[in-house]
Amino acid sequence: MYVPLLAVNISPNTSGLPGISELETIVGGLLTIGLVAAIAGLIVSAIVWALGHHSGNPNHSSKGKTGVLASFIAALLIGGADVLINFFVAAGHTL
Repeated sequence: MYVPLLAVNISPNTSGLPGISELETIVGGLLTIGLVAAIAGLIVSAIVWALGHHSGNPNHSSKGKTGVLASFIAALLIGGADVLINFFVAAGHTL
């Protein structure tokens, strides 16, 4: 069994670099932009889906359904980004 001679114990440090609070503000703004884009994508995709269905165009209907699903998944990932990252950080500490 391998036993390291020197154990490294490094954890995230929020005061280690200047500008961390500004970076957190920027990332929060990007999350907002991403959620607004997901809502816009959902609206446009639903319109395309409805128009494709009512005009008898299966290609537009299919693309609209795909866009709606992609918008839902994008909103799920953007909204849960901090939860997902924290989960994997905690899982990484147990390795």
